Amino acid sequence: MADKPPFYIIPDSPDTISCVNIITRMLQGLGFRYHWATKGLRDKDLDYRPTDSAKNCLETLKHIYTLVDIINAATQNKISVRPAPIENIPNEFQRLREITLNRIKESCVLFESMTLDELGLLKIKFNRGGVYSEFPVWNLINGPISDAIYHVGQIVSFRRTSGNPIEKGVNVFLGEKR
Repeated sequence: MADKPPFYIIPDSPDTISCVNIITRMLQGLGFRYHWATKGLRDKDLDYRPTDSAKNCLETLKHIYTLVDIINAATQNKISVRPAPIENIPNEFQRLREITLNRIKESCVLFESMTLDELGLLKIKFNRGGVYSEFPVWNLINGPISDAIYHVGQIVSFRRTSGNPIEKGVNVFLGEKR
């Protein structure tokens, strides 16, 4: 499957249950959902917004990018600058999709290589206008991981409403496309 973008399928599950494997699996689920939610989006879909005051699909994808950026930075003990500098967010959809999928993949690889002790030392670090803060790794789950999954669901809804539902045969429970 080297010719397919990341998360065409979810890899086989690990043999053991661990904190590291659970976080990795959550990210694989995010990657799989993102892959299929964004595959084949048209300009019409990217422009769709449910109300005038809501973000459109492309703006929502950029928000997902910033959440994935927080996750990826945390895996490397790097500081996330908030709000994310707008110039760091790709404007072109295909590039945005590619980078987001690859950052999710990189985060999975980094998590998979961690020991439980290394995971326990991870911190989510922020710089908000020169004010620094740190949070435990647990906040990745209820924060940016859950938020990104939530927003991917919005993308699925947006594209359905704009007349372009995700491909038939995508099974998020099994992590495969039939």
